[in-house]
Amino acid sequence: MTIPAFRDQREIPDDDGYFAGLRSDDGPSWDNPSMPPWPDTQYAAEPAQPQYGQPYNTPDGFRRGEVTEVSMTDPTGWKAGTGVPVVDDRPPGESTSGNRLFTVLLFFSGLGTSIALWLFNTRAGAVSDTASTMIAAGRVTGLIGGYLLFVQLLMMSRVSWLEEWVGSRDLLRWHRWLGTSLLAAVVAHIVFIVYGYALTAGTGVVDQGWTVITTFPEMISATIATGLLVFIALISIRFVRNRLNYELWHLVHLTSYGVLLLGYGHQIAAGADMSGRYASVFWPALGCITIAALFWGRIVEPVWLNARHRFTVAEVVAEGANTFSIYIEGKRLDKLPVQAGQFMRWRFLTANGWWQSHPFSLSAAPNSQWLRLTVTIAGGHTRKLATMSPGTPIWAEGPFGTFTAERRTRRRALLIAGGSGIAPIRALLEDMPPDTIVIYRASRPDELVFRTELEELAEERDAWVRYIVGGRNDPGPRRLFTPDGLRGLVPDVNRRDVYLCGPPGLVNAAVDTLKQLDVPESQLHLDPFEF
Repeated sequence: MTIPAFRDQREIPDDDGYFAGLRSDDGPSWDNPSMPPWPDTQYAAEPAQPQYGQPYNTPDGFRRGEVTEVSMTDPTGWKAGTGVPVVDDRPPGESTSGNRLFTVLLFFSGLGTSIALWLFNTRAGAVSDTASTMIAAGRVTGLIGGYLLFVQLLMMSRVSWLEEWVGSRDLLRWHRWLGTSLLAAVVAHIVFIVYGYALTAGTGVVDQGWTVITTFPEMISATIATGLLVFIALISIRFVRNRLNYELWHLVHLTSYGVLLLGYGHQIAAGADMSGRYASVFWPALGCITIAALFWGRIVEPVWLNARHRFTVAEVVAEGANTFSIYIEGKRLDKLPVQAGQFMRWRFLTANGWWQSHPFSLSAAPNSQWLRLTVTIAGGHTRKLATMSPGTPIWAEGPFGTFTAERRTRRRALLIAGGSGIAPIRALLEDMPPDTIVIYRASRPDELVFRTELEELAEERDAWVRYIVGGRNDPGPRRLFTPDGLRGLVPDVNRRDVYLCGPPGLVNAAVDTLKQLDVPESQLHLDPFEF
């Protein structure tokens, strides 16, 4: 039997309001008739591959997925119970906790070493009055700022081993925290140094500041670096960032490399603690490690990945309201080190999109024949992606993320998705154990995508899918992220790993509720695209 290559995955509701199957002959589609048919032998080697576009009908008519509504009589508070027994078990343990602890200890060891360099270069009794105290504080905060800048750039290097070792969620949190700390250290360095020199010279702070900028070596470059750092910090505030074009934000963020070059030049020229027996080894070594990681993660790994796999667009097909999937083919995809739940940064080499790189998760577990991304139209760039032709070359980076099944700490899981967050959740379901529960939140029935696929996978893997559909003020969605509502759907929620992917509002509401239900943070897995 010839299996269709790619089809329109939009679910069409039947007369009962349920989604009976998939059709590709109704409504808008980006199917390209020029796409050559896939030979039967292409799938013969992998009979277990999902047959997209084929509706699933259970023999007894039992549904693994139901649109779940509030009930005033059922003890759970919902019309559809999960049918999942509450069985206590012990977790296999978190495999990365030791890695994180070691990384934290390594970070503070380096920080302590950078501060100790000031001690080695300061003779006893040198700090004796207010002016010398201010200058000493300026030197110490300058060393801290220089160290934090190196660490920040190391975390931005995208080297695969660092993310696998620590985890993308922790890297993202540390990146934010260190960014704030870096800015505070640099500002404190400037204030302390200028004020200390002003006290020593007996001049005003403003006059002394101008003198420092125009007299000391490399101070103009240091001033430019400080201005860039402040600007990056301002546009990284969530309120501001959400209103900026992603590519503009990302381009400006990359100027942090310039901060390193300009700021390091100032440290070499004017830093009293950059020379000496230990400093002459510590700082160059730290710089070499950072530059090597940047070169490897930003250049070597991407070039090797794309030379090896040569990704191209196979076909673009419609999925639902403002949603479409991009099927990608390439060489030796069975050797691609990507897992369900991970994302990659994709640059589609079209005339108007080659300069933009965006993170998209896989919406199906990887296989040797193709990869699938599912995109919700959110602007001009994603709208143009829907019109791509087969054969369009792609430049990819990654994979990234630890939003994978192997990070589980419990024997059962709960997957919560909203909006486009269903893409990695759909892929993850293929790797999850029996009794997994999927909660899929959508505003309207036509926003539900992959429903047939989800229910096929649920039957195959002995899982359960619950659709919560409606506006945020409707009874079901309003009840979902309350302790009673979530416990009613998932009685053993605090004994499951919980994977969350969706809009920030949904994720934040879910995390707050899960914490109220005593779900340990080690069992929470978030998919941070923004790192």
